[in-house]
Amino acid sequence: MLPRKALIYLLLLGSLIFIAILGVSGCNSYLPGTVSTATSLPEDEPLILNTDSPLKEKLPSLTPPVILPTNFPVYLSSDPLPEAALSHLSVRDNVEWVANEEAADYSLKIIQETNDHDQQTVIQWVYAIAAAFPTIQDEISLRQVIDCWRGMECDGFRLLVSEETQSIFTVLWGIADPKSVVIVPAEQLLEKAWQERDLRAILPFEQLEPRWKVLRVDNNSPLDQNFSINDYALTIQWGWQANSNEPFDGFSDLQEVVTNRLAEKFTSLILTGTTALVRQTAERMEVNGLDYPLKDIGDWLRGADITHVSNEVSFYENCPPAVPVRGGQRFCASPQYLELFKLAGVDVVELTGNHLLDWGSEPFLFTLDLYDQNGFLYYGGGRNLEEARRPLLIHHNGNRLAIIGCNRAGPENIWATDDQPGPAPCDMKVLEEEINKAVNDGYLPIVTFQHYEVEDFMPMNLTLQEFEQTAQMGAVIVSGSQAHFAHGFGFYKNHFLHYGLGNLFFDQMFPLHRRQFIDRHIFYDGKYIGVELLTAMLEDYARPRPMTQEERAGMLEDYFRVSGWLEMEKP
Repeated sequence: MLPRKALIYLLLLGSLIFIAILGVSGCNSYLPGTVSTATSLPEDEPLILNTDSPLKEKLPSLTPPVILPTNFPVYLSSDPLPEAALSHLSVRDNVEWVANEEAADYSLKIIQETNDHDQQTVIQWVYAIAAAFPTIQDEISLRQVIDCWRGMECDGFRLLVSEETQSIFTVLWGIADPKSVVIVPAEQLLEKAWQERDLRAILPFEQLEPRWKVLRVDNNSPLDQNFSINDYALTIQWGWQANSNEPFDGFSDLQEVVTNRLAEKFTSLILTGTTALVRQTAERMEVNGLDYPLKDIGDWLRGADITHVSNEVSFYENCPPAVPVRGGQRFCASPQYLELFKLAGVDVVELTGNHLLDWGSEPFLFTLDLYDQNGFLYYGGGRNLEEARRPLLIHHNGNRLAIIGCNRAGPENIWATDDQPGPAPCDMKVLEEEINKAVNDGYLPIVTFQHYEVEDFMPMNLTLQEFEQTAQMGAVIVSGSQAHFAHGFGFYKNHFLHYGLGNLFFDQMFPLHRRQFIDRHIFYDGKYIGVELLTAMLEDYARPRPMTQEERAGMLEDYFRVSGWLEMEKP
């Protein structure tokens, strides 16, 4: 049997002969043009896009469209592709996608371990394993996931996928066992995971949102700052496979791989609780070195793109020496302690704290000058009311953040006025105006409160109400900086509420005050996509350390329970 393309050219040749015969018989008034068109037919014939993964409505651009240039008809097929990836493969009219791989000159194939790794990668799509947010489990292995997919030991969980994801991973892992793999439409994944807490979803990175908890796979996560797309177990790659000897240069000019996770669109922000470099904390720094509080968590803080502290105490050149047993609650810190913030990689300082004016306006103004001289950004307080209320606007990797802070708890005499420095007082009407302006200007608003303090797992009702009200205004994150005793969480739609993170650097060694949250928030391509809860335990009045696995599980269980989530069936 002649090759397919040979048959096409024989048919074309026959057409030309037939047209030429007609021309001799007297139809010369228009046939010359017809003959000319027929001669160019192999390059211009209309072709139909026909594929198992049809192009539908184009999604927002993740990477620049890839053009597959060619000057002759070429037939392409593919393994199952994410629709969001296929929409970025722009092809010319004389390229036809066919469902039958045997009819294709070239095929986009999933690159597997047994394949030739010299094959050029065209598409690189990152997937995550995620569970409902109130899940204690932090990690999972690829071996566990594959075994569960194939109906072997699932270790107490089941898998959850969309039809699209199921078709892609079937190429890699075989047919999914219906007893251990649940398949639902993509828009139902999150609700299903919250309803049935044993489900672990496999979903593409671009579908992550704050109510998911991303699990580490073999100690790697697509939320990691130093994420390596090539070393991650759930990065799926597609490359061209030649099925004929027809020349095709459609992949030789590709400058970029089509992907759903680009490092240049990623931003991480760490928010922390109360810092006060006084009493025992200051004394330990004097004895053990200014970097002593960072010994165990420094990498966490330095590893973020933007690191925040809520420093509740002004620096003061005439501050008395640190004495652990000093009575009273009048606080200040030696200016040399600013070195700790430099070593921690701090970028942003919140100025909503209750003790900033303990020694009057002069140390507070000195502190603002000190921050300015050393390149620290600050918000939530200022030299007057206008400056104190001014949002801090940050642009990073295409993500636009507006950080706003205010003091609800008082005392009123420390609040900034038109002619007095201090923290910004909370005015919900003014806050709404600031949030609306930020949203209209294309920013993601983040609001941190110095709210009323309570020694409990959850805050007072007023705090709950005002946090949710702030989220309704449009703040994507509402965070409490006031709590010495860490508080629980809430969601308003996709807006994350953390009522109080606990202390960061402060000397309270009471058993429940030692437990700390450090929240690592993730933004991607102009969206807030989630938070990683880091947990620490205070040691020696000054030095937080990462919790052990047992300590962390106990803390998460306590706080998910008081937040009302362990018994809830859906968000």
